[in-house]
Amino acid sequence: MENSNLDNKKLIQSALTKFSLGICILGLFLFLCAGDIHYWNAWLYLIAFSVSIFSFGVYLFTNDKELLRKRLNAKEKEKAQKAYTYLASLSFLGTFGVSGLDYRFGWSNIPSVAVVVALIIMLSGYMLFVVTLIQNSFASRTVEIQDKQRVIDSGVYSAIRHPMYTAALTMFFASPIVLGSYYALIPMVFFLVGIIFRIRNEEKVLCEGLEGYSDYMQRVKYRLIPFIW
Repeated sequence: MENSNLDNKKLIQSALTKFSLGICILGLFLFLCAGDIHYWNAWLYLIAFSVSIFSFGVYLFTNDKELLRKRLNAKEKEKAQKAYTYLASLSFLGTFGVSGLDYRFGWSNIPSVAVVVALIIMLSGYMLFVVTLIQNSFASRTVEIQDKQRVIDSGVYSAIRHPMYTAALTMFFASPIVLGSYYALIPMVFFLVGIIFRIRNEEKVLCEGLEGYSDYMQRVKYRLIPFIW
């Protein structure tokens, strides 16, 4: 019992540390680039994102601590996936940096209604992310074959093979509009390229190491968007 309480305490500390650091660094970067603490789009984005992540973190701690541990581990083993991580990081850095600079210099003029619609789309993407994780407890942040892992082919996985990436693209392509910048959509293109690269490598790893995945690919034809790709 004592060891269990200690493990839970460490898990909470790790989750809160990564969550707090991530939000603080993102906020600091946005406001530094914007040169103004009154950048309301950034406040809207940070609050919406923080509440969503924190709420789901509480859910995972209550219902699936092992999945929470997997989500906190971001160290890739595959060299190809490490390259994707760097590309995604550069894409996010460019997106958030351009968003802040756009606010500072007034390049874009996005109506508040469009910002709200983009926020709803972003949160919808996060909901898909949550549903995906609930339906697939093997969904770690790294590409790897886990002990006792099996192919998940029900729920959202019966329609597309990589719903988590669909969710990520939905969230992050809506993010520049929430942040008030059309120009910040440009760096997001690199994130899309990275996702495509990651999917191809991931499917190769899964076909080689996960029994039944090749058959699953034959049954479910589409990777990200039904009837398109």
